[in-house]
Amino acid sequence: MHEDCLFCKIINKEIPSEIIYEDEMVLVFLDINPTTNGDTLVIPKKHYLDIFETPSYVINHMNKVMKTLYPKYQKKLNCIGLTISTNKDYGQEIKHFHLHFIPRYLDDEVKHSSNKYILKDIKEIKDILK
Repeated sequence: MHEDCLFCKIINKEIPSEIIYEDEMVLVFLDINPTTNGDTLVIPKKHYLDIFETPSYVINHMNKVMKTLYPKYQKKLNCIGLTISTNKDYGQEIKHFHLHFIPRYLDDEVKHSSNKYILKDIKEIKDILK
């Protein structure tokens, strides 16, 4: 546990949360600043900084939990899709690895758009990454 970590405080029940699922390895709770109805965070109970620090067996367990939760969200919230994401460094507000489990709806207005005017050609990117 990191004393100043918001998610560690949630895990230790020092801060209230709307828990959807919990086991020995993970805690799943509703995001207090949701993008859509049912926007959920899946976090390991052990503190890891990010996806690269988190052991594969923990990530695999998190994925397994999400796979079991998704049908419930489909049935109970009538979502028609799902976006799963994480951040590393830039965009990672809380420095405790977490996955965003965001139910999607036909009219949710969530847009994943790019700034095409600043993008390089994909062939150029491929050459850079070689």
